[in-house]
Amino acid sequence: MGDIVFVRGLEVYCVIGLQPWERQVMQKVRIDLDLDTDCRPAADADDASQALDYKAVSKCVQHLVEGSSFRLVETLAERIAATVLAEFPRAESVRVRVAKPAAVRFAESVGVEIERRREGTP
Repeated sequence: MGDIVFVRGLEVYCVIGLQPWERQVMQKVRIDLDLDTDCRPAADADDASQALDYKAVSKCVQHLVEGSSFRLVETLAERIAATVLAEFPRAESVRVRVAKPAAVRFAESVGVEIERRREGTP
């Protein structure tokens, strides 16, 4: 990865899980994103319109997650990565971490972390 635009600790509620009770309640997930992008054009011009808009990315991810009802955090992470790469062409790749707080006794959280690149990007 080169330059990184990041979002840390985005907390969103959704239906997620395998257990029958999990299909009936909204649970909190915590999402971290690392977006590989070239920050130089925006920095050189001091122009936000040339930057990867982390607020727009956050809202997009929030909307996706709130409307989801996946069984696996792996599926949620894949959908987040695919959506970010499809909606934000300035992102060359994305690392997505989805954590499910308090899912396992004595653990702060459990989850997955994936990295996906835009097709054609080395």
